[in-house]
Amino acid sequence: MSAAELAIAEKELEKHGFLDIEVDPSLDLVEEINKLKKERNAIILAHYYQESEIQDIADYVGDSLQLSQMAANTEADMIVFAGVHFMAETAKMLSPSKKVLLPDLKAGCSLADSCPAPLFKKWKEKYPDHVVVSYVNCTAELKTLTDICCTSSNARHVIDSIPKDKGIIFAPDKNLGAYLQKVTGREMVLWNGACMVHEIFSAEKITKLQVRHPDAKFIAHPECEAHILDKADFIGSTSGLLKFTQTDPSMKFIVATEAGILHQMELKSPNKEFIPAPPNNTCACNDCPHMKRNTMEKLYLAMKYEQPEIHLEDWVIEKGRVCIDRMLEISEKAGLNTSNKVK
Repeated sequence: MSAAELAIAEKELEKHGFLDIEVDPSLDLVEEINKLKKERNAIILAHYYQESEIQDIADYVGDSLQLSQMAANTEADMIVFAGVHFMAETAKMLSPSKKVLLPDLKAGCSLADSCPAPLFKKWKEKYPDHVVVSYVNCTAELKTLTDICCTSSNARHVIDSIPKDKGIIFAPDKNLGAYLQKVTGREMVLWNGACMVHEIFSAEKITKLQVRHPDAKFIAHPECEAHILDKADFIGSTSGLLKFTQTDPSMKFIVATEAGILHQMELKSPNKEFIPAPPNNTCACNDCPHMKRNTMEKLYLAMKYEQPEIHLEDWVIEKGRVCIDRMLEISEKAGLNTSNKVK
């Protein structure tokens, strides 16, 4: 959604008084949200980076691949997406007949914003014979310019599916692209984009943590910069990191990704210790400010008033969905059907 479209949407909400509504602090939000789920035949999908209370009330918690699979297969009439804007757009593409809500329309993505579709379209013209692979963390418009979408869970399978004699453009994450070049041996043309959260980790502070915790394994998401990944004992997608902490015998982990995932790690392995990798600023955390815009109050209001709703033009849905369907086909063939039902 462009800044102009976002401003128009917000004005509409303001006109109806939605943004000014204060939630009664005495309300049991868990009870009210569960009641609304039944009344609206709604499903709540939450990303691992959401606040813990949102994860706890969600019907499904997962990474981008898992949530895409759930959005494509749900029988609910309404999808409430506790995540960021591109995720809700993806859900709308996969279930165009359903109402898709995003609790806060300002929940954007620095990575998606780093690759404006009009600029990418002109840049892409320099490589007319290349296959375009776009990380799912991109706008709906960019997906219309993409041949195959991918997530960090299936990116290697997607790259391996492309004939060796075909050139590849990878967008928008240069760090994930560089990592994929290393593990697949494929040369790719990389768009110069990045995630603000995964570029903030401090190698110096991580080294100090490793000295203080020599028995801890350092695990990292492939959106991190190369010098951070070089230090890692394990590199994986969000769900891959979670699974590793469950199966690895180590009892302590330093985790380089958005700190929201630590909630699920602690739930799955309560006897183990998880330490968030420190950023290179004065804050002790590594939270995504966009993900954390969603709150229980906003979730409740969205379900009660059935807005803010995600709207996409028909041509965007039709053209953009092609690359997502291709991704899901490749994932299914690779056995990557990893939905995580929590309710």
